[in-house]
Amino acid sequence: MKTYIEIQVPIRNDAVWFEKLRCVCQNIDVKWQMGYYHITMAFIDETPIGIDLRPLLQKHLGTFIAPTITFDKLDAFTATSGMHIINLTATEVPQSFLAVVQAIRSDFKSAGCVINSEFRLYVTLGRVKDPHVQLPELQRMLEAISLPAFSLTLTDVDYRVFRSGTIYETKLCLD
Repeated sequence: MKTYIEIQVPIRNDAVWFEKLRCVCQNIDVKWQMGYYHITMAFIDETPIGIDLRPLLQKHLGTFIAPTITFDKLDAFTATSGMHIINLTATEVPQSFLAVVQAIRSDFKSAGCVINSEFRLYVTLGRVKDPHVQLPELQRMLEAISLPAFSLTLTDVDYRVFRSGTIYETKLCLD
């Protein structure tokens, strides 16, 4: 069973920078993410049947202070599917956040989970469906957008079955 751990990112579709992004990309085929923005902390390709992983999450998240992340860059990369992912990211990630992500991933692997991908902090904004759009061209388009840096404190973490229901939800401490 495929599962994943996400931390929700409360951005708004009507933010000025987001509207400019959609305008700049209006001539290419983009499937825009409409709400439900998040950072995937771990995508678990295979989750062992019959093992309750919620205590591992609680171990790491029960006392973890909600991270404040400053988002300051629009970017794009090519996924393994060949599709380009337009995303929001941060040039500097808090070490405490990286440490908890790595600890969770390590404990899940020790419990028998298969995690094939490395962690990369990004929030998917859209998926480029047009196979003729080249990544360098897309990245140049994104550079033309003025993104004011903004900070968000991220409190909501979910452990979910891929394309299905939630297994575990928690709110991180504010301090």
